[in-house]
Amino acid sequence: MQRICVIGGSRYFGKLLVERLRAADHQVTVINRGSARPPAGVEHLVVDRGDEAALSAALETRDFDVVVDQVCYTPVQAAIAARAFTGRTRRYVMTSTIEVYDPATAALSAVPLRTPVSEERVDPALWQVAMDLPWHDDAYLEAHYAEGKRQAEAVLTRADGFAFAAVRSAHVLGGGAREFTGRLAHYAGRVTRSEEIAVHAKALPTVFIHYEELADLLSWAAAADFTGPVNACSDGLIDVHDLVGIVAAQAGREAVYRTVPAGEKASPFSFDRHCAMSNARAKALGFSFSRTTDWLPGAVAEALAPSATSATTD
Repeated sequence: MQRICVIGGSRYFGKLLVERLRAADHQVTVINRGSARPPAGVEHLVVDRGDEAALSAALETRDFDVVVDQVCYTPVQAAIAARAFTGRTRRYVMTSTIEVYDPATAALSAVPLRTPVSEERVDPALWQVAMDLPWHDDAYLEAHYAEGKRQAEAVLTRADGFAFAAVRSAHVLGGGAREFTGRLAHYAGRVTRSEEIAVHAKALPTVFIHYEELADLLSWAAAADFTGPVNACSDGLIDVHDLVGIVAAQAGREAVYRTVPAGEKASPFSFDRHCAMSNARAKALGFSFSRTTDWLPGAVAEALAPSATSATTD
């Protein structure tokens, strides 16, 4: 049994992670702002993780074997966490994102098209941190989501008080109405209504992960001893046409496409730039991934269900 603190953990794969950690008989504490109560048997600390004094007061004398941070978006939040948990945990795992590799948001080295990138492409130990940017401005943060994650990783990598690992998640799908982003429901709705789907002329492939598999991987990462970033994605590259094709086949409809030029906004998962990761490091460390094509049809079926399409909007 381990003492595990989950920051966030109130919805989607974070909520499932908490449930699975508790089912495995770990002693679990959830920290959030009170938007949702954790399951029975899980300690709940209601506090804004961005308020350093309040966070330290809420933690009191608690310590943990592992902290899993689901909602760290900025270097400011990371610095607060590093100070608050130094001396309170031996290991800190942050949920990061495939967006750190987005060449549209940072000057990154070029890679051959359709070549999945490894973790070394963005080294948090070398990434520059700017704490004085307007990270508290919601509009700024939304526009700089990828950079916020890169800098948060950098801050926690340099923290001396614990071992740090970053799980860089692929695009997460599955769960029907629980999939709060609504991206798969977007396609389910448009295909069933025969509405146009905007795609790039040369849409490039990307990678995905099922929300249950990501919860499993985070649980594994909490118990492991590796440090540094690790990519989390199911096997197999999928482009927007592959995805929509599965939706159309299950809906019994023909997809209607509208081509947009490079650089113009398109539908979710239509990329005109490189957007694929390699999961080789996670495999070498001992995690086994499913194939995207094995679980994606089931996720699409959930998205096509009336309960899912009515719970999200386009």
